[in-house]
Amino acid sequence: MTPKKESQYLAEGVSRREVWSWAMFDFANSGYTTVVITAIFNAYFVAVVAGNQNWGTFAWTASLAVSYILIILSAPALGAYADAYATKKRLLLLTTVGCVLFTALLYFAGPGDLWLAIILIILTNFFFGSGENLIAAFLPELAQSKALGKVSGWGWSLGYIGGLFSLGCSLAYVTWAQDQGQEASQFVPVTMLITAVIFAMACIPTFLYLKERASPQPHLVGNLVIKEAFARLGDTLKHVHYYQDLARFLACLIFYQAGIQAVIALAAIYAQQAMGFNTSDTILLVLLINITAALGAFVFGNLQDKLGHIPTIGLTLIGWIIMILLAWMAESSAMFWLAANIAGLCLGASQSAGRALVGLFSPSSRRGEFFGLWGLAVKASSILGPITYGLVSWISHGDHRLAMLITGSYFLIGLVILTQVNVQRGQEAALHGPEK
Repeated sequence: MTPKKESQYLAEGVSRREVWSWAMFDFANSGYTTVVITAIFNAYFVAVVAGNQNWGTFAWTASLAVSYILIILSAPALGAYADAYATKKRLLLLTTVGCVLFTALLYFAGPGDLWLAIILIILTNFFFGSGENLIAAFLPELAQSKALGKVSGWGWSLGYIGGLFSLGCSLAYVTWAQDQGQEASQFVPVTMLITAVIFAMACIPTFLYLKERASPQPHLVGNLVIKEAFARLGDTLKHVHYYQDLARFLACLIFYQAGIQAVIALAAIYAQQAMGFNTSDTILLVLLINITAALGAFVFGNLQDKLGHIPTIGLTLIGWIIMILLAWMAESSAMFWLAANIAGLCLGASQSAGRALVGLFSPSSRRGEFFGLWGLAVKASSILGPITYGLVSWISHGDHRLAMLITGSYFLIGLVILTQVNVQRGQEAALHGPEK
């Protein structure tokens, strides 16, 4: 990319190296979601840790739900604190250390170690989700408003490449271990160490080159940290009617992300329980999803600023609905692989587009706080979607197809709400602030 083209997309004073270092955090933390949440440890939790009991899937989704509740309770205040004291980068380091440490400790979760696995999953996912909100809040500082979709897409596409790298390393080790006659209880714990090490190493550029550009904001209640954070959050909620399009989009986000989060958290479980995949088949499936997700994030990231944010998200939601129907009907592996490819394309596109739209709706002085609200919405959906799937599969005595179909209805609800969002009105509200 030439300097002239670079200036078309990046904010003043932002270099390509800094944007790359920001995107490298997506590369680093995607290994966690790919290996732990999507491909390996979730199926291992149900089959090995929980001993393939009917309640195993519900126990997994309930563990994730607890971590998301903790994030919901803390994310807006954490974002408000980051804005008030200009500490996004320091808080990001803290959450990164927490996620890496507790991911490594998953090594000790073996057959029957249910409570250890539950506690560690809650902790790892809490720190991961908190860091995800913080790294997203840097986006409006790095990209010009007209290129938020494009730059967000760079991060998501590099993130899926990072997920591929971590999963590829894990697959290489799993293949070797299986050739040695090892069982899942022996080789899966080692993949947790592999994931933790890659996360720790790959995020180093982020902390070397990413700058904290925010300035401390005027304190509302002196130096009382907790009161300050909630006072700023209360001030935003007091004027939330002014940011009506942000509120509508967050509602839309809760529903369509509920479907996405169910697919992310339960893809490997569905593949093994409904389609009869083994561990290697499942890893290959998720590898393919990550490839198509990287492609989807990059392509739609470049198209989003041309097509418009709402049409782009609407197109991906239609794709998600088609994917759910194909997975529900699939009797052959060929149809299921087709559904997985569609899921990958829509996954990268819808997540990248949603993050960019929140950036467009965020006032410059409250980016950390508004991305905290974005994180709150995503985490609420992360409870709603997987818990719905887990409850349906439990009540129906393991009918994963029915669980997938019912959870997929959230995409349709999100599509309906999306039609009520006005991008121009939402952007003007962010630029001019609430009327006093």
